[in-house]
Amino acid sequence: MEAKYQVPRGTFDLLDEDILIWKKVEDVIRQTCALYGYEEIRTPIFEATEVFKGENDSSDMVNKEMYTFTDNGNRSLTLRPEGTKGVIRAFVEHKLFGNTADLPKKLFYIGPMFRYDRPQKGRYRQFHQFGVEAIGANDPLLDVETIALGCQIARSLGIKNLKVLVNSLGDKESRQAYRKVLTDYFTPHLDELCEDCHRRLKQNPLRILDCKVDKDKDFFRKAPSMADYLNEPSQKYFARVLQGLKDLGIEYEIDPHLVRGLDYYTNTVFEVVPVDDNGQQATVFAGGQYDGLVESFGGGPLCGVGFGMGLERLIALVKEQNENLVSKAANDVYVIAIGDVDDYGLLIAQKLRHQGCSVLLDYNHRGMKGQFKAAERSSSRLIIIVGEDEKNAGMVTIKNSATKQQVTVSLAELENTVEEMLKNGGESNE
Repeated sequence: MEAKYQVPRGTFDLLDEDILIWKKVEDVIRQTCALYGYEEIRTPIFEATEVFKGENDSSDMVNKEMYTFTDNGNRSLTLRPEGTKGVIRAFVEHKLFGNTADLPKKLFYIGPMFRYDRPQKGRYRQFHQFGVEAIGANDPLLDVETIALGCQIARSLGIKNLKVLVNSLGDKESRQAYRKVLTDYFTPHLDELCEDCHRRLKQNPLRILDCKVDKDKDFFRKAPSMADYLNEPSQKYFARVLQGLKDLGIEYEIDPHLVRGLDYYTNTVFEVVPVDDNGQQATVFAGGQYDGLVESFGGGPLCGVGFGMGLERLIALVKEQNENLVSKAANDVYVIAIGDVDDYGLLIAQKLRHQGCSVLLDYNHRGMKGQFKAAERSSSRLIIIVGEDEKNAGMVTIKNSATKQQVTVSLAELENTVEEMLKNGGESNE
């Protein structure tokens, strides 16, 4: 039978064993965030468009990829394309800055994001992102700790050969000087730049360095490096970040063209990638520091640092490198009811479920042979068999699926016997 409808392009369904992997990954994320003092935050899937679309924003996300619509109240709303700005909006709106002695405020989020992008492996129009934001401190060691958090999650999931690409965009003064240098450098090459870079040159010339179209051109590779235009405070800040990574044994590589795809980053920016045997790279997580973003939302002059981690790409790597991360748990009990005793079978199932056992039973009125096959397919550890004689006598027969040993006990003894048999690998002490 052919399905009448299919999922929209760039989206997918999560089923069966994939769900187990996603749940395991999310468990590792939550456990690791707790070790670093992060609390979960959940923001709306859509926000006012102005939350994401800053004035004169040069990012491709804002200019080409957002899902924006007008609601019945004639308000412009946008499905969230990333997590940081929604978190900052909530941070300011709910005054989470509180007492400055409690800063930085450490928050993490997990949820779906939306971008109108060309679907390809690891890139979808609805995708899922985990991210962290530490807001309210301007310390290079906080940048280092943030990178360390992401690396610990990846390694806990069995992802190997991680490499940290890192760069500094400098403070406001350094960036202004560098923007002028880049504008002067790229203007004579305007005819050789792609259409998007024409816009970037006017809005934010640093974003030209993130271009995937022109990156292999000779003049592009010879572009001035940000490192040559960092002022002394920015140089000291970046040097402390690099020393912090070294102290923690985190391997890094300085990438002078790394600027990230969003306009709000300052000072430290980073991408963390696994390198395979062919030297190919796919970003596991990436982010950086931002100074001025909180203030642009009506908050105080507070710095923040964070990253985003795409779960689809992360899980694809987990499947490649750690195929034994999860295994489907066996079902505890399958109840087989023979004859007109379905009500008795359900009673038994509920007693055991209240005890914490996973219990399945037949609802299709199959014969005994069909029910035994269903119990086998479900990998149930124990099988409980009841018929009219058992119901009338208030008894049950419990069978060990592996050893085939079976025991008959009263309904009053059911819970203790099942608990004992599950604990002893299906064997009864009777």
